[in-house]
Order: sequence, then structure tokens, then C-alpha cells
Amino acid sequence: MNNKYTLTEHLQNFFGFDRFKGQQEEAVKNVLSGKNTFVLMPTGGGKSLIYQLPALILDGTAIIISPLIALMKNQVDSIRGMHQEDNVAHFLNSSLSKTAIQEVKNDVLLGKTKLLYVAPESLTKEENIEFFKKVKISFYAIDEAHCISEWGHDFRPEYRRIKPLVEEIGKSPIIALTATATAKVQHDIQKNLGILDAEVFKASFNRANLYYEIRPKIKPETQIIKFIKQNEGKSGIIYCLSRKKVEELAEALQVNGIKALPYHAGMDAATRSGNQDKFLMEDVDVMIATIAFGMGIDKPDVRFVIHYDIPKSLEGYYQETGRSGRDGGEGQCITFYSYKDIQKLEKFMHGKPVAEQEIGKQLLLDTVSYAESAVCRRIILLYYFGERYGHENCGNCDNCLNPKEQIEAEDEVVRALKAILEVNEQYKADHVANILIGNKTAAIKSFKHDTVISFGTGKDHDERFWNAVFRQSMIAGLLTKDIENYGLLKITQKGHDYLKNPTRFMLVKNHEYEEDDDSGGSGGAPSGASSGDPQLFAILKDLRKKIAKKHNLPPFVIFQDPSLADMSIQYPISLEELNNIQGVGQGKARRYGKEFITLIKKYVEENEIERPEDLVVRTVANKSKMKVFIIQSIDRKISFEDIADSKGVEVKDIITEVEAIVNSGTRLNIDYYIDDVLDEDHQEEIFDYFREAEIDSIDHALEELGEDEYSGEDIRLMRIKFLSDMGN
Repeated sequence: MNNKYTLTEHLQNFFGFDRFKGQQEEAVKNVLSGKNTFVLMPTGGGKSLIYQLPALILDGTAIIISPLIALMKNQVDSIRGMHQEDNVAHFLNSSLSKTAIQEVKNDVLLGKTKLLYVAPESLTKEENIEFFKKVKISFYAIDEAHCISEWGHDFRPEYRRIKPLVEEIGKSPIIALTATATAKVQHDIQKNLGILDAEVFKASFNRANLYYEIRPKIKPETQIIKFIKQNEGKSGIIYCLSRKKVEELAEALQVNGIKALPYHAGMDAATRSGNQDKFLMEDVDVMIATIAFGMGIDKPDVRFVIHYDIPKSLEGYYQETGRSGRDGGEGQCITFYSYKDIQKLEKFMHGKPVAEQEIGKQLLLDTVSYAESAVCRRIILLYYFGERYGHENCGNCDNCLNPKEQIEAEDEVVRALKAILEVNEQYKADHVANILIGNKTAAIKSFKHDTVISFGTGKDHDERFWNAVFRQSMIAGLLTKDIENYGLLKITQKGHDYLKNPTRFMLVKNHEYEEDDDSGGSGGAPSGASSGDPQLFAILKDLRKKIAKKHNLPPFVIFQDPSLADMSIQYPISLEELNNIQGVGQGKARRYGKEFITLIKKYVEENEIERPEDLVVRTVANKSKMKVFIIQSIDRKISFEDIADSKGVEVKDIITEVEAIVNSGTRLNIDYYIDDVLDEDHQEEIFDYFREAEIDSIDHALEELGEDEYSGEDIRLMRIKFLSDMGN
């Protein structure tokens, strides 16, 4: 093992980051110490680094088991882009020729390859098993580990054969990684891999930058075309249930002048991978794909994910929406919902084994609950993954931006809890709802539940209402679902206490998704990420695209958007300065940096830009990160209070930062915030004052305009608007 550097120095050298995110450091140390590790982190949370960094540090080759060929190629390109040698990472799968396979094996045996990506099918081949026995394996990493569980949304039977194969090849530590797993799925994974002793690293599932919205499925094509036209030039993925719909929608978008291509399992491999490459290389903006096949891509700047059809499970939904905004920038997640689609999905299940149908039905039920609920989307989504969201309003989903009516439901909650107790907590939500409504279904009659006291006590409401009561009681912690017997409603201690002493319970009324509704707009989706110097940022993006084409790599492999944004704030003109830019390591700086610093140097000279000189680099980097964060938050129309809370500072500190950003020549649109604080007439009065003023002193303005009429904060905000609108 290479102990020459500290862990942070290794991180800086290989990846260009000066600090770890969340639990990355602890997880990496766990892997380096040779222990089994379970990593549960959402998309964009930095899972890959947890096995990539130890693989580069440790002796031997790490075997990465990954389910998708496209994803392997992507990851390998990404690692090679950060390293000086291409043979540091390889993949071994059915897409390679015999000669190519031999070259890969030679590099591995010579110890040149630190990461070898393998499809589970390739792992089972006899000649590969014999080959792996000769290799010094540092550890096995099982990516997309939810494929192991029948409760996972992408169940792959061949994943359940990994453990015996590992034992045959030779035991080494195992790392299981997934971006989505309920408690049941997690237990399944650990049990199947024989790593119940694994150290578990579970990050928050909250992706604050993602905007969630469910729309009624009325004229979806029209809505989609309109949406894409409003978000021109942005990368997006659209998921459809059938291959036929993928083809039809791709055609409809192309006819409307949108650069879009289809992607599904029915296409020949060359066309499919060609289409994906065009998307990665930014030759097309939108990919339309089947949910079943999945995209398996690692593109950080996907700005929107649209579900033309509702997914079969919330895991699937979370995974697919999670492909947007992986760089921390804007990510809009729009889903079209109609109950007819649910009925279609239920039909698909007919003919499958009963146990599988039961699982599928329960997963669908959770999806329906999510789609029809009027509660904050984040609260429901995080609760599903066993996490509590500490706020009532996330400010970044349709339900929070357009709140629904609330009604007092203390009496209904009590009735629901009593009904659950009366049938000994042995039944699922739909059965208990039928008891309350007084529906004499076959199941109700066979269990004689039409004779219980609760039967018919809730006939003043329908099934959807009672499902909302169950769901919101779960979110409030009064109810829970049994993990082992998926779906059985159990009353928690808090629920028992509530029954003894009921208190006010505000229930959010559910959305009605009527088929004949008009299409409606998004009503609050955030818009575009930004950078320090927009002109330089645009020029740097063009250069990145040119270099990417020359190397035949996706642009983000060269440098990601946050790195370009940091360059457009700090203006690095030497390789040493480039090394201190967010996301730029020594390997990348040496490999691609020269053309970037030459361009920036020329730009700085031509535009007579004063660069921040002789500052301690660490402080500048942190400051620039704060600037980028503020700019991106303002672009997403997040209130200054929320920006301040997330950074642990006061609103006045955020205003000071915004003043500095605007003073340095960046145009910012803070109208959305000012409109909440000042009416139009007052805005106009301050704006006109600055138009005529000879000095821009806040005190002077307050004196002139009247302290009883305005606060210093009002004046500062309008001064920012004035400077941005008139000066930048």
C-alpha cells in the first residue's frame, strides 16, 4: 500500500478535491483497513470515490461488478481522464474483441490496472474465473447492489450468484454500494453477500437541488415540447414505459426541432451506444429511454428528468430522477401521472408468480400514494427510505410551492388507529380502508371483518381519503409498516400514546388527477446554474467541447461545470493556480490544463481584469465555493433566509456576499426576493433615487428616502438590483 501521502493528499492528487464529502473519508478508511463495507448514498453523493480512491492506493486490482456496459465505459473514461495512464482502469465485458480482452488481462497481470470493471455475466465464465485466481485482488466492489434483492427495483438473478463466485476465486473484502435501498432491501443485500458484519455508511437521501413535480397526464407531448423549448440547450432524459412510445416521442421531438434520440433494448447495440455517446458528447440534448432498460450513465449536468409514464416503484423513481443535477446544480424532475398507467402496470404483472405479483402490487401502491399526495414530496420520499426530513416545507417541489388545503382530522386518525388495533395489526392499508368504508369484499367476508366494531365507521370518506390518513400518520410517526411482512400496518408507541390522548391533526387533502384537467404549467420550477464571469464561462465551455471532441471523450470528463465556474471566478493563469481550482487534480491539470490557462491568460489581458493576487489559496477556494453556491441558489430562486440557514450564517452576511458578487461584475436577478419584500412603487422610488444619486451610500439614501419608510436592508437589496441591472 502506498503510504507516502496522507489520505487528503491522495484525494487532491487523484481527484483534485481538497476535502471529502459527508461520510466518504470514514468509508474510504474502512475499505483501506480491509473490512467489509456497505455504502448507501444517493446518486451524486460520491459513492464511486469510496472504491475508486482505495483501489488507486492499495496494492493489487479492485474488481468492480457493475450491471451495465454503458456505465462501465463511462466510469473507465472518467478515471482515465484523471490519470496519466490509460491502463489504470479497464472493463471486461461482452462488447470487447478477443484481442482487446487479452490486452486487458495482460495489463491486469502486469499490475498496471488498479480498477477492473466486470459484468456479473463475465464473472461467471470459466476462463475468467481461472484468470481471476491468478490476480492479486485488493477487494470486490458491487455497484448497484440493489440488483441483488427481489425487493429492489432492478432485480438481476445473476447478482445473487456473486457470493459463491467470490468464494471460488478467492476471498477479499467486499464493498456493496447502492443509491437506493429501503431497510428490507439493505438487509437482503447484506445477507446474500454474507456481509451482515459490514460497517454501514448511510448518507442522507435528500437531494436539495432537485425540484419534484407531478403533473396530470393531459397532452403530455405538448407539455414536454413546451418544457424543453423553455429549457433550450439543457441536457435531459425522458423515460417511457414502452419501446414504441420511446420511438414515437423521439420522432415528435425531432420534428419540433429538438435534438433528441431514442435508446432502448430493442435497438442494435451499435446504434444504441452511438446514441448514448452523442448525448454524452453534447451533440444531442435529450435522450428518450425505456424505464426497464435504464440509462446507466454518469453525466453530471443532466438538468431535467421527465417520466412520461410513472415508474413501478419509488426506488425506481428515486434512482431515475437522481440522474439529474449530479453536479449539485439545477435538476428538474417532472412526472406525468394518470391512474390508467397504474392499471397498465398491474396488467403487466399477471402471469408472474404470486409472490412477485404481491411485491409488485405493494411497490405500486407506494408510488400511487406519492403521486396523489399533497404533502411535501421530499418528506414522503425520505420517509420511504427511513429518513425524517426536518422541515414541513422544502420550497422545491410542486406541493410546497403550491400548497393544498388542510383539514382537521383528529377524529379520523383515531378511527383509523382503532380499526388497525381491532384486527391485531395483521392487515395492509387497502384491507383496513375497506373495513372503515364498509366494503364487503371477499377478503372482508372470509375474515368476518364485517362484524368488527370499526366496520363502516369511516363510510363518510372514500378509500383514497383513508389511504391519506394512513400515509400521513406514518409520516407523523404514529404508524409504521412491518419490514418483514411488507405492508402490514403497525401502531408505534407514539400511536398508542396518541390514542390515549388525541390532539389536533392537520391532514393535507390529496390532489385530484382528473383526466380532463387542462395541462397547466410548472408554476415554480427553478432555472439554470451560473458562474462568476458568464462570458469567460461560455468561452471555457466551448474550449472544453473542442478538447473533448479531439480526445473523443464526453466534455465533463475533461472538467466539470463547477470547475469551469471556479475558473471564471479565480482566473487561474498557471498550472499551479489551476491545481487549486475545485475538482482539478494534478493529473487533470497536466493532461488538459495548458490550453485552459493560455485562454484565461489571454482573456485576462484583453479585458484588463484585476485578479485576486497573493491570497491564501484555501480561503479563496472556500470563498469561491460560497459564491458559486449563492449564485446557483439565486438562479433557483431560493430565499435569502434559506440560503443563510443552509450555510449557518445570517441574511445580512448573504447580502454582503451578493453585493461583492455584483460589484465584481456578475449580473444577478434577485427580483423574486425583492418582490416579496417591497411593493412595485417602493422599488421604483429607490431605483430612481440611485439613477440620480451622485454617491451610492446606504446612509445617504436612507436619509433622503426616509427611515420610517424603508430599512437599510431594503436599500441594500435595491442597490444590488440597480448595480446588476444598470452596471453589469
